[in-house]
Amino acid sequence: MGGTLWLVGTPIGNLADVSQRALETLRAADVIACEDTRQTGKLLQRHQIRRPLASLHEHNERARTEELLARLKAGEAIALVCDGGTPLISDPGWWLVHRALQERVPVQWVPGPTALIGALVLSGLPAQRFVFEGFLPVKPGARRKRLEALRGEPRTVILYESPHRLVKLLREIREVLGDIPMVCARELTKMFEEVRRGNVSDVLRHFEAHSPKGEFVVVLRASAGGGP
Repeated sequence: MGGTLWLVGTPIGNLADVSQRALETLRAADVIACEDTRQTGKLLQRHQIRRPLASLHEHNERARTEELLARLKAGEAIALVCDGGTPLISDPGWWLVHRALQERVPVQWVPGPTALIGALVLSGLPAQRFVFEGFLPVKPGARRKRLEALRGEPRTVILYESPHRLVKLLREIREVLGDIPMVCARELTKMFEEVRRGNVSDVLRHFEAHSPKGEFVVVLRASAGGGP
C-alpha cells in the first residue's frame, strides 16, 4: 500500500455501514487525513483502529496538501476520509487528489455510502438520469441564478442544504421553479431519519411547523415533462 492515496468511503450516520475493505485500508494507512479528527475518531474507536490522524479541511487544505504529498512521495500510504460519506463530494480533498495525480502518485478508491445516492433511491423520483448541484450559493443573487438555470431541467436534481437555510430554500424553489414534486431527506441512516415527499408546498408547510434539524438532501423534479 506504500506511496498510495486511498479515498475511503465512511458511514454517513450508522457506524455499522462501513466495509471490511475500508477498515482494512484504515488499519494499514501510515496516516489518516480527515476533515474533523473528533468525528473520524468515533469511527476508529468503534472499530479499535489506532492510527495517526492529520486534519484536512477547507481552511488548511492547500497548506496541508503539500505536507501530505511529501509523505506520499516518500512512500507512505495515506487514507483520506471526510466526516461521513465519500471524500470530495461537497467536502475537502479535491486539491490533494489533484496534486497527487500531478505528481504521479497512485490514487485508489474504497467505495462507501453517499447521502445523495441514498436520498435519490428513496425519493421515488426517476433515478436513471440526475444532476447533483451540491450546496447552492449563499448570496441571494447567485443562489437565484442557479435555481433559474435549473428551470426545465429534465433530469432529477439533487441539492444539499443546511437546516437553518432549508425553509428559505424551499420558498425560493417554489417561487422560481413552481410547486414541483420534491423530497427532503434528513439524517439518513441515523436514529431520526426522515424522508418527506410531496410538492414543494407540502414539504414547506411541514418544515415551517417543525424546525428543521440535521443535514438535508433535497431531490427535485424541475421539469414535469422529463421522462424516467
